[in-house]
Amino acid sequence: MAEIDKFFRFMQKQGASDLHIRTGLRPMLRIHGTMVPINVPPLDANDTNKLLTEITPDRNWKEFLDCGDTDFSYEVQDCARFRANLLRHQPGESIGAVFRIIPTKILSADDLGLPGAIKNLCMLPKGLVLVTGPTGSGKSTTLAAMIDYCNENRKDHIVTIEDPIEFVHPTKNCLITQREVHRHTMSFSRALRGALRQDPNVVLVGEMRDLETTHIAIETAETGHLVFGTLHTTTASSTVDRIIDQFPPEQQEQIRQQLGSALKGVVSQTLLKKKDGKGRCAALEIMIVNSAISNLIREAKTFQIPSSIQVGAREGMCLLNDALLKLVADGLADPGEAMSKAIDKVDLQNKIRIAFEKSGVSGVSDTKTKGGR
Repeated sequence: MAEIDKFFRFMQKQGASDLHIRTGLRPMLRIHGTMVPINVPPLDANDTNKLLTEITPDRNWKEFLDCGDTDFSYEVQDCARFRANLLRHQPGESIGAVFRIIPTKILSADDLGLPGAIKNLCMLPKGLVLVTGPTGSGKSTTLAAMIDYCNENRKDHIVTIEDPIEFVHPTKNCLITQREVHRHTMSFSRALRGALRQDPNVVLVGEMRDLETTHIAIETAETGHLVFGTLHTTTASSTVDRIIDQFPPEQQEQIRQQLGSALKGVVSQTLLKKKDGKGRCAALEIMIVNSAISNLIREAKTFQIPSSIQVGAREGMCLLNDALLKLVADGLADPGEAMSKAIDKVDLQNKIRIAFEKSGVSGVSDTKTKGGR
């Protein structure tokens, strides 16, 4: 057993999501969103170097020495898989690392409480479906649940392209082919081009991080495949803008037309600390691309998308503020926590105030609806 495995097992028992290793400091865990130090002595340079070199593949250690950072996955038997990032930091060129736990058990769509609209996206014959949100918002968990739903309810070939592979999907009703960038293929774009010759029905692109990958993903969705991808955007409308803005001005009109046809749905999520302090809950903004939204994308009127989402509630659409409001109304999240995650804070503040007035709840101060300031 590697020396660092004891930290991983302790991490799992504590229900932590991340382990942070820094030279000169005690290891720290992120538990329900809060950083908590482990009660051990601070790690010196030799301690850190020994912990990390013992588990880092040779190729990744070389990349780390050459570039200052690297990503890989690591598994502890009978515990969990971990996504690792090695880095250099101050003072000098100290070594550190961050490990994100990837549960062995893939949570299903029902376990996560994903609504029917998201399950319907998983059964589409073709199109582009994006799961977005800031780092640490649970995108990988949601995508894994969606791929698992496909695996349970379709009889197709699913190809995933990831960096690194996180959740390992067993073959159920679908054939699953999982490929890791820098291990099984050179890049996302190369793997995505190759996937078109591998007879896929569903393709997961772990991250649409460059223009070429984004362009190929859109074309793959247009040519009769269901493509899932991720972006670090916070709302459905900003997701559309981000994709289009990646391209040079002379290509943006064409991309709008392609995206208007290929994009089928966007799920933008953020995580909130639960009111009882036991875990976190997700607020989901859901956009299902109907003819009205498709036309808004083509006509460069993405600023009108939030209104269309609001009108499309019967189709399963939901704005982020409405999702945040529901978590507050259901008693799962504190108003201040919801306010801290809102993009349009004034709108959410008004919605929370009106909801409390209608319910007859008293004693809700303005500070609670302004993020606790």
